[in-house]
Amino acid sequence: MVNKNWFRGISKAVLILTLGLAVGNVALAQTEPPIIVPLGGNGWVDKSAQAKITDKGLTNWVSDKDIISVYVRVETPGNLDIALKLVVPEGKSSISVAADNQGTVKTVDNRDTAIVSFGKVAIKSPGYVQIKLHGLSKTGKVYANVNDVVLSGTALSKGAAFVKNNKGNYYYWGHRGPSVHLNYQLPAEVKNKAEWFYNEVTVPVGQDVLGSYFMADGFTGGYFGMQVNSPTERHVLFSIWSPFTTDDPKSIPDSMKILMLKKGATVHTGEFGSEGSGGQSYMNYPWVAGKTYAFLIHAQADSIAKTTTFTAYFKEAGTADWQLIASFKRPKSGFYLKGLYSFLENFDPEMGTITRKVFFGNQWVCGTDGKWLPVNQAMFTTDATGNINYRKDYSGGVNDGLFYLRNCGFFNDFTTPRIMLTKQQIVKQAPVIDFGKLP
Repeated sequence: MVNKNWFRGISKAVLILTLGLAVGNVALAQTEPPIIVPLGGNGWVDKSAQAKITDKGLTNWVSDKDIISVYVRVETPGNLDIALKLVVPEGKSSISVAADNQGTVKTVDNRDTAIVSFGKVAIKSPGYVQIKLHGLSKTGKVYANVNDVVLSGTALSKGAAFVKNNKGNYYYWGHRGPSVHLNYQLPAEVKNKAEWFYNEVTVPVGQDVLGSYFMADGFTGGYFGMQVNSPTERHVLFSIWSPFTTDDPKSIPDSMKILMLKKGATVHTGEFGSEGSGGQSYMNYPWVAGKTYAFLIHAQADSIAKTTTFTAYFKEAGTADWQLIASFKRPKSGFYLKGLYSFLENFDPEMGTITRKVFFGNQWVCGTDGKWLPVNQAMFTTDATGNINYRKDYSGGVNDGLFYLRNCGFFNDFTTPRIMLTKQQIVKQAPVIDFGKLP
């Protein structure tokens, strides 16, 4: 005979266990907390688009030809739930939201700002996700004004990289993308007496993207490299910072000003500001992707007067004659070349979706004793935009005896910052330069 009380007890225990498992499964199935991705720092439209991205988000979305892209890097595969924080000022709008070739179309007509879900997509691998917004039809003047993309799901369980806020003007810096650097490790023999630095730069064909600065010879107090300034104009640029800290060159006291001593016949000289201030020189020069160019910087230190004169020379590698860019005397100095580095940056915020790459090779440094020594090690670093995990499309390395730097374009194979890179010195011959015949 079955004991009914015993059966009821067992049934109650099973029920409690079943409910417990169900609650546990619900807890396990819960997605990560949502993240707010502001369009002001992570949204993009073509230059020709009528839609505009401002600090507040997407505005003037009137054309069905405009595709708005929002980029977020996720660190693990999984589901990604996509919603938009938007308002439709009038009428109804049909909007498509897609990522990884998966999308949802929804009709929206909310007059108050609301978070509207556009469903879920499956992310197959870690890396950047491009979320595309496309207006299909509307009865009002605009499809919607969109402030943010709101994301949740298991694809965020290991975090995400995107521009989180505009503190420090990071919507601007985030659109420019991360700058990347090679911090050269000099031989101990030239410590505190490096008088000359020689470097060669090659921009591969197709990598000469508008807004790029391929900086070859950077040092404490200045930098020297080549830029893509417009579709028809390119510069070889040499600048020296004043020791007086300001973004306004007009506020620099006379005793702290950079003094221009000489310049090339076709070189423009003046002052610069906004990112520190000082003396600047540039030459319009139609350098060509695929060719190699040589950069030479000289430091003449006067330890008594506490000044250093920095002089920059440039030529196409393999040719005989050096061109003088300019010579500047810097006060509050009195040191030789130190802190040698190269960098790659994008200075056009609208070009941060395009990847660019540059090779640096055949680096040599010459001390006050006139002896050239090869430079074969460099530490790879990125700027604050990369260091605070706002963008991770940066890389650097060694290829065929050359250092390289690459940035922007939302590629996925990033390089861990602060790693040491070592290359083989393919060119064994030191630069042959008659210093007395330089212009």
